[in-house]
Amino acid sequence: MAETQYDFGMVGLGTMGRALLLNMADHGFAVAGLDTDTGKVDALHTEGAGKPVNGFTDAQTFVQSIRKPRAIMMLVPAGAPVDSVIHSLSPFLESGDFLIDGGNSYFKDTDRRVKQMTEQGLGFIGMGVSGGESGARRGPSMMPGGTPENYERIRPIVEAVAAKFEGKPCVALMGSGSAGHYVKTVHNGIEYAVMQLISEVYDVMKRGLGMSNAEIADTFETWNEAELQSFLVQITTTVLRYQDETTGKDLVDLISDKAKQKGTGKWTSQDAMDLGMPIPTIDVAVAAREMSGLKAERVVATKILTTSANQYPYAKDEAIAILRSTLYLTMLLSYAQGLALLKEASHEYGYGTDMQTVAKVWRAGCIIRSRSLETIRAAYASNPELANLLVDPTIAQIVLEHEGALRKSVIGAIQASIPVPSMSASIAYLDGYRSERLPANLIQGQRDLFGAHTYERVDQEGSFHTHWEKD
Repeated sequence: MAETQYDFGMVGLGTMGRALLLNMADHGFAVAGLDTDTGKVDALHTEGAGKPVNGFTDAQTFVQSIRKPRAIMMLVPAGAPVDSVIHSLSPFLESGDFLIDGGNSYFKDTDRRVKQMTEQGLGFIGMGVSGGESGARRGPSMMPGGTPENYERIRPIVEAVAAKFEGKPCVALMGSGSAGHYVKTVHNGIEYAVMQLISEVYDVMKRGLGMSNAEIADTFETWNEAELQSFLVQITTTVLRYQDETTGKDLVDLISDKAKQKGTGKWTSQDAMDLGMPIPTIDVAVAAREMSGLKAERVVATKILTTSANQYPYAKDEAIAILRSTLYLTMLLSYAQGLALLKEASHEYGYGTDMQTVAKVWRAGCIIRSRSLETIRAAYASNPELANLLVDPTIAQIVLEHEGALRKSVIGAIQASIPVPSMSASIAYLDGYRSERLPANLIQGQRDLFGAHTYERVDQEGSFHTHWEKD
């Protein structure tokens, strides 16, 4: 193969990078990979035998092998490694070339890199990629952000390798600048929420109803055949049924209850607070992982803070029906919160993100894919300016139909001392969003009393301050 015949380059030949390159090669694209680890380069050659794939360990040779304008993707850990790769490649790039960051980078870092590369006459695309190793190999969901010109250079490739929903590729330009990484951040925030909600349902079934892992798995499997069909519900069944080869016990019971995180959920919450957007189900999901990290303290507290909890109040069949409705509704509420944040961020940061396009891209390939996303897409198709999914007529009807079950779930769990923070936050969000009047008037009065922060009135225009404590 001629030296300059490769259509696309990839830096980082770990499992994800190799999988995505091989996916591209399967679709007829000639691709090149770069890694300083010769073992990973050798693995690419072995796995790509007979395909238009080549691996390099030298950056200059790698860059020069790619046709112009060069499109080179990085799949390396977020943060300093991305800047290191940019620094190592930049001397060999030419005007019109551009880099693609396919990792989970913080969107403000992407903004900085876009500016830096533009000043050098180069382009930069921040692209969220979801689906894990399996998705990369068989078809991920991809969320690129940047200029239409740069996207057009890679569009035939990414459309070919992306997951398909009814034949349509789950990839599209999310908007300008760091839009792609912001969309992926929100995607991951929703992912945090849904995983926490599923774990709360599992906990109620196990502690409240005394169900075995096999029974819980059977229940989730049934749910996954209908309105709750989703990747996360599907894999829950797999996890619950897996038996440890050494002990023969259910592996889920042997796994430590200290959940880890890489920061994207936290970024979602942090920026939502900066933008003044409430996403409590996601916020609490992040906090729940942090609570799980306090294992040693929780063990001590169990012995001191003994509970006088009542028995879980619902019979098994009723409880399962309640929990099914609860999970369906709270998943929708998680999407609603995340997408409301994304809409506000698009306005604030000038992304120009189309919500219907986001829903389309998430329908297959990604971790939060679910049947509900087609309902969500239809809502935005009907009203592109929808401020919140909850006021779409179809979704509002679903909310009204299932909210009673959510209330029962929260009440039952509280009576049994089973923590359901994301369920609780979800019903509070719903009740808050539809409250014409909230008690913030009292808070404004308090702020004015102790700090002279002023307040607004409902019967007069302007800002007011009161001398609350009379001499």
